[in-house]
Amino acid sequence: MMAIAHADPHHVHGLDFAGAGHAGPASKRIVTGYGFWIFLLSDIVMFSCFFAAYAVLSGQTADGPKGSELFDLRSVAAETGCLLLSSFTCGLASIAADERETTLFQLAMALTCALGLAFLSIELREFASLVARGAGPSRSAFLTAFFTLVGCHGLHVSAGVLWLLTMMAQVTAKGFRADIQRRILCFALFWHALDIIWVAVFSVVYLLGAGQ
Repeated sequence: MMAIAHADPHHVHGLDFAGAGHAGPASKRIVTGYGFWIFLLSDIVMFSCFFAAYAVLSGQTADGPKGSELFDLRSVAAETGCLLLSSFTCGLASIAADERETTLFQLAMALTCALGLAFLSIELREFASLVARGAGPSRSAFLTAFFTLVGCHGLHVSAGVLWLLTMMAQVTAKGFRADIQRRILCFALFWHALDIIWVAVFSVVYLLGAGQ
């Protein structure tokens, strides 16, 4: 009993607790990134619902045109190339922000913006062509689901472009302050998530649809 009473409180049953103290609360950058991931997951849930609706309605053409009659895989491949490349330039911008390289950051963000706008331009041309051919969103349940899913992604890309331009302006005006660094982190997560969602759109909507 005496031996137990006088035992070293930092060493019990062979376990050394001398360095077991907590390092303290997580940094604001980690907390912000974690919170934004939760937002992105909620956004992914929304897109999952759109994908599910498209899967159910993809065969409901109401005797109208099918995906194999409408989709031009060459233009879709160009869209995909623009978005994948923009994800790379966005990554370069994130590295430049961490290194506080203003010129490289602005150049990488400008390239990301240009590629995002090219993606939107191709998508808008596709939508305009479909509507001109009488294959608008009201033509069939299939086309309603298609325009909803692909259009929602396009709206997210448009919001991302506006966010990107805001980040460029803030870095120009205020430099790489800690709060701006956190916003750049959130933007990069958002943009890469859009890239992942588009890969799913390309595979499920266009590749499978072209084979119908």
